[in-house]
Amino acid sequence: MNEAAYPQVRLLAPRLPQHPALFRRALEAPARLAPGSVADVVDAQGRFLARGFWNGHARIGLRVLTRDAGERIDEPWLAARIEAACALRERLGLAGREAAVRLVHAEGDGLPGLVVDRYADLLVIEYFAAGMWRLRAAIEDALRARHPGAALYHFAEAHVQKQESFDCAPLPAPAPREIHEHGLCFTVRPGSRHKTGFYVDQRENRARLRAWARGAMLDLCCHSGGFALNAAHAGCAATGVDLDAAVLDLARANAARNGLQAEFVAADLFEYLQQALAQGRRWDTVVLDPARLTRDAARREQALRTYVAMNTLALRVLAPQGLLLSCSCTGVVSEPDFLEALRRAAALAGRTLQVLHVGGAAPDHAWRIDAPEGRYLKAVFARAA
Repeated sequence: MNEAAYPQVRLLAPRLPQHPALFRRALEAPARLAPGSVADVVDAQGRFLARGFWNGHARIGLRVLTRDAGERIDEPWLAARIEAACALRERLGLAGREAAVRLVHAEGDGLPGLVVDRYADLLVIEYFAAGMWRLRAAIEDALRARHPGAALYHFAEAHVQKQESFDCAPLPAPAPREIHEHGLCFTVRPGSRHKTGFYVDQRENRARLRAWARGAMLDLCCHSGGFALNAAHAGCAATGVDLDAAVLDLARANAARNGLQAEFVAADLFEYLQQALAQGRRWDTVVLDPARLTRDAARREQALRTYVAMNTLALRVLAPQGLLLSCSCTGVVSEPDFLEALRRAAALAGRTLQVLHVGGAAPDHAWRIDAPEGRYLKAVFARAA
């Protein structure tokens, strides 16, 4: 297929950015080009620049798939990229049958708008872009070919469907799966509102926390108990706190499944920490891993203020020389910004933070150097004097 086979959108800026996401305001397109159509970006003289998914209804007007005019976006192209992504996970040693692993990480694997996580024999597919949704049959065929016998489940968050103008009708939630990580067994329930069902990205940070945790341990925003149970396995007296009572039932079941003792409390973290301060309670290890605070860059400063407030309280309940693991998965908050928020929190709490390690997502969450927001997770391990 030649370039003329694809509709063209014209770049209004003088040069094509390296970033794979192009804003709608920088592009001019035909009036009746459907969201998710594959289109070519051309310059003012009509010369080819890139090919990708067009969406005139979204803030991101085009998601670049290739800068090679000879590449056709079709079933073989999708299959080749999915094969490359899966082969990388095998090379990283993350292909265990009972493990949880991210097989496709959107722009990081050259597949913007697509995330695939594997939980044992179940592949959970999350669609973020109308273009990927339009190609879902080819995507799911390629995944079945690469993972024969696997069950597939797909979804898209409601706000994404609205922004991208596509309709992904909800499917019945699949049966829970058991996965194993660092010698522990976790039940994963996809179809909940917690990402694809498990926080795969924190795998390496959970291992480090297990190695370093001591004494009484508090896991704030604990979800299904990943950090708390790793600390309990290391001999800590672990307490997990989360607002979601249903996910705490899962955390308790995970504790019982592994023969571990841990307390799980349904509470708002601010109220819980304020009450703990009033009671004079302290913990030797504190983990703070809240959900993403915003996707909107305009609300970045508000998110940073919330991080300061959260971490100030967390530091006030942390015992002298205690270990803090503070995380942010808000992509619009950079690592330097998050470290500055921690500095401000330490000053307000009257503590000195000695940073031991700054981590991020596990390597199956690879990110592109020209799309740094793909490095969304920040995980700061620090000792507080």
